[in-house]
Amino acid sequence: MQALVVEFMIHPERVDDFEREVVANARASLASESGCRQFDVCRDPAEPCRFFLYELYDNEAAVQAHLAAPHFSEMSRVSKDWVSKKTVWRCTRIAP
Repeated sequence: MQALVVEFMIHPERVDDFEREVVANARASLASESGCRQFDVCRDPAEPCRFFLYELYDNEAAVQAHLAAPHFSEMSRVSKDWVSKKTVWRCTRIAP
C-alpha cells in the first residue's frame, strides 16, 4: 500500500475554511475512489493552523487517480492561497 502523509500550515484567518474543504475532500475520496482505503484529517490542538493528513491507497495508480480526481483539484484550487506551508511524504506501508 502507498501512504501519503501531508502537513499543512494554514493562514489563521482561513483555518475554518480550510477545515471545511479538506474534510469534504477526504469524504469524497473515501466515497468515490475505489483505491482509497483510509483518509484521516487531524488538527493540532496546540497549534490550530497545523493540519495533518494520513492517506492510504492500494497502489501508485490509486494515488494518481486521487491526484487527478475533480474533488482534489477543486480543493487545491480553492485553498491554494490559504496555505502558508505544505509538506508531503510518500511512503510505502510495510506493516501491518
